[in-house]
Amino acid sequence: MTGSLIRKHSVSIRGHRTSITLEDAFMDVLRRMAEQRGMALAALIAEIDGAQAAPGNLSSALRLAVLDWALKAPYD
Repeated sequence: MTGSLIRKHSVSIRGHRTSITLEDAFMDVLRRMAEQRGMALAALIAEIDGAQAAPGNLSSALRLAVLDWALKAPYD
């Protein structure tokens, strides 16, 4: 299965170092999302983290944000 390799990534959000564990495919899409919006990857991750209703699992929140973005993408 393509993109199934899970890796740990370190990122600094709002001055705090944290690590996330995501499949390569999710990281690739997060990078594309950040690029499309003209923002740094860390800024996008901080935005997604800040939008959580309650503090929770950041890796899961990122996966859900990627899914939401993909479902809203126009079909060519």
